[in-house]
Amino acid sequence: MPHFPSLTRAAGLDALSAFLAGPGADYAAARNTDRGRAAPTTSALSPYLRRRLLTEEEVARAAIRALGERGAEKFVTEVFWRTYFKGHLETHPEAWARYRAGRHAAHERLAAEPGLRRTYERAVTGGTGIDGFDAWAVQLVEENWLHNHARMWFASIWIFTLGLPWELGAEFFLRHLLDGDPASNTLSWRWVAGLHTRGKPYLARRDNIREFTDGRHDPAGLNEGAGSLEEETPPREVPLASADPAPEGPVALLLHLDDLHPDSLPLGGARVTRVGGLVASVEEAAEPVRAADEAAMADALTRAGAHFGCPAGPVREGWAGDLPVVTAWAPVGPSADALPAGCRRVRRDWDARAWPLSNRGYSRLRGAIPKVMAG
Repeated sequence: MPHFPSLTRAAGLDALSAFLAGPGADYAAARNTDRGRAAPTTSALSPYLRRRLLTEEEVARAAIRALGERGAEKFVTEVFWRTYFKGHLETHPEAWARYRAGRHAAHERLAAEPGLRRTYERAVTGGTGIDGFDAWAVQLVEENWLHNHARMWFASIWIFTLGLPWELGAEFFLRHLLDGDPASNTLSWRWVAGLHTRGKPYLARRDNIREFTDGRHDPAGLNEGAGSLEEETPPREVPLASADPAPEGPVALLLHLDDLHPDSLPLGGARVTRVGGLVASVEEAAEPVRAADEAAMADALTRAGAHFGCPAGPVREGWAGDLPVVTAWAPVGPSADALPAGCRRVRRDWDARAWPLSNRGYSRLRGAIPKVMAG
């Protein structure tokens, strides 16, 4: 289990430095091994990246500086998955709407189907009897973290062995994960189910789990021959919405949980004279996740006030006065839903380069990584 002393930018930078100076060199070889509650084989930077206390761009560039292009290649490729998921959901927002509708329908089923409800309750409390799965369920609730490979196995067993609605599993993750992200979480569950890449589910296999947990888990009875879930039509693609230019002169800057690095926002000739923080946690979020969101926002407001030399605090009625309000682009999810009308939404150059290449499969963006990095 990675130790998250606090979700601040300073803590994220320390974690990045420690990763690049130590386990980063072995990332490509070790990343698929889940050591349980021991030190992770991944970077564990995702809670900072999810809130952009660290940006994908600075993390990828730091890795290349420290490890070289070849040494950093696999890690950088994985960082780009986060960018891809955001861009894909921006061009397929119906996937988020379907998750929310499916979650509501699944809860109605839980109320009406006692057998399904019993299976669900055993799953979320670690009482299924499936080796590995139960340990991951308990770890998730207690530590608000799971290794990425364990997340894939967990989701596959949830869907194909236990026969539970994938939306309830996605909700369970968003409730407890410190790095729970609407785009990455929703599309990863859809990918495991065979909906994102249609007809190609991810199936948890006993030998794979045994190998990559170093024999710690050896689950019997998995459904290793399941077919993918189906939907009548995939989510519709829509054009990527245009960002707004930042106005010249004094502005009020609105911070939200999807971008807490205001120092590097493309603000042009805008002059920030006050800063407000809007905390819109996912509605499923458990108390530890909400507390982490509040702490991350408090850190960002302190940094923003110091950087811009102006008042910074939580958003309250009339906080912006008559100033135009500028904010970083909020991807599909709770922050975007909570933004007040009339905000001018600026987009980072990284997203402007990568998101238009994220409307299909990941391979398109992956092939353009050198071009995006060179921008």
